[in-house]
Amino acid sequence: MAKKTSSKKEQSIEESLWNTANKLRGKVESSEYKHVVLGLIFLKFASDKFEARRQELIAEGKDKYLEMKEFYNMKNIFFLPEEARWSYIMQHAKQEDISLKIDTALHTVEKHNPSLKGALPDNYFSRLGMD
Repeated sequence: MAKKTSSKKEQSIEESLWNTANKLRGKVESSEYKHVVLGLIFLKFASDKFEARRQELIAEGKDKYLEMKEFYNMKNIFFLPEEARWSYIMQHAKQEDISLKIDTALHTVEKHNPSLKGALPDNYFSRLGMD
């Protein structure tokens, strides 16, 4: 059986981060890149873990527990309300208020997960004035 080849070129993490930094050039000071990129990487990582646990709950027939943070926390996974999920951010990525949505997502993650209190940036993306 022949292997399927992907038409989309896969990038290493280094290439992806470099390309992201290039897109930010001129909009953000180079010393600030890490704050922008790491905040988004955290949000994506937390969302991936959340979605994987959500699928486990569905597979186990526990649909009624999908919005209960205890069922995520018991597996050391941060609970993410809808507005804090990566899928929500991507769905609204082209809107003018995306920076506000990212700030809201980070604030909401922190609010629903007390162990993160004070760890995530507060209104960081809105202050940068980026689209």
